[in-house]
Amino acid sequence: MLKKTIKNILFACRFQKSFLYWILSNRRYLKNTISGMRGKYPRECPNCGYIGHFTAFGYPPRFDAKCPECGSLERHRLFLLLERKKNLLAGVGSVLHFAPEPIIEKYLRQKIPSYISADLYKSGVDRKEDIENISLPAASVDAVFCSHVLEHVNDIQALQEIHRILKPGGRLIAMVPICEGWDKTYENPEIVSPAARDLHFGQHDHVRCYGQDFPQRLADAGFETAAYTAPPEDAARYGLWRGEKVFAGTRV
Repeated sequence: MLKKTIKNILFACRFQKSFLYWILSNRRYLKNTISGMRGKYPRECPNCGYIGHFTAFGYPPRFDAKCPECGSLERHRLFLLLERKKNLLAGVGSVLHFAPEPIIEKYLRQKIPSYISADLYKSGVDRKEDIENISLPAASVDAVFCSHVLEHVNDIQALQEIHRILKPGGRLIAMVPICEGWDKTYENPEIVSPAARDLHFGQHDHVRCYGQDFPQRLADAGFETAAYTAPPEDAARYGLWRGEKVFAGTRV
């Protein structure tokens, strides 16, 4: 017992020594990282009008990502900017919003006469819905909004269901994580463990990472698609992901 205790103490000392050495060796990196968590540059939030430093968000942390006033993230601010500039939801009287983010939900509830929030697991939504098997009748809504949802599910089935419930000429507004340096979407049904999915797809509950072919996947499901992104000046001003896109598909 004494021998084991001494061994544990020596191991702890070695660990503490190596950890202290790492801290001392990387103190500039640590200082800059901690400083960046509070925000590197002043930004502007198109949702609430806040002007100042955004905080870090996510793991690993993204600097200048979250508005401290309203909590908006990059994708929320991008959609709000583009929707106002491009009028993406012009003429829409009803919308089904999957996995509703509070900021987008608030905006859509105020803008769209008939707003329905939906999720299979989340509480506080208007309808419990499986995006792969939606209970709404065919041709029943003007628009569907789903941001960072399709990478979690069987997107072929989900897109078929969305197409079914949209009225002719109805719109799908979709945002997804995408690597446009890849020609094709990366997916592998044999990758099933949370750790492996995190390694391959960037998050433990993602089942793919989309590539340049995402618009073609929408086309295959019966959508005529346009892609919108913010100019470089807006990315800097509003704290956006450079080149991130909002995809607007029209049911054909």
